[in-house]
Amino acid sequence: VIHDLERYLAILGTIAAVTPLLGLLGTVLGMIKVFAAIMLEGTGNAGVLAGGISQALLTTAAGLGVAIPAMISHRFFLRRLDALVVAMEQDAVKLVDVLHNDRRVDLKQA
Repeated sequence: VIHDLERYLAILGTIAAVTPLLGLLGTVLGMIKVFAAIMLEGTGNAGVLAGGISQALLTTAAGLGVAIPAMISHRFFLRRLDALVVAMEQDAVKLVDVLHNDRRVDLKQA
């Protein structure tokens, strides 16, 4: 059961880890574009530089815009899964104790 509950958690964690790197890649590509424009046009024309800077900022924002909610969701579901696992383990111990008649368990205490 735990394996089934964890099935999509790894994917969410991977998305949270990879998207900032993709944003950084876009930033680097944007800065390469800026430096290529500086090499061809010089620094006098700001319009030529704006395209690369815009690309760099846009990809960084997109990467963080995906990574932050994905990380928050991953942590939330991970903690929730941990709580469910602890509850299942406690209930399993109670069931084994009842089956072995080692102690009485109050079933109304859910």
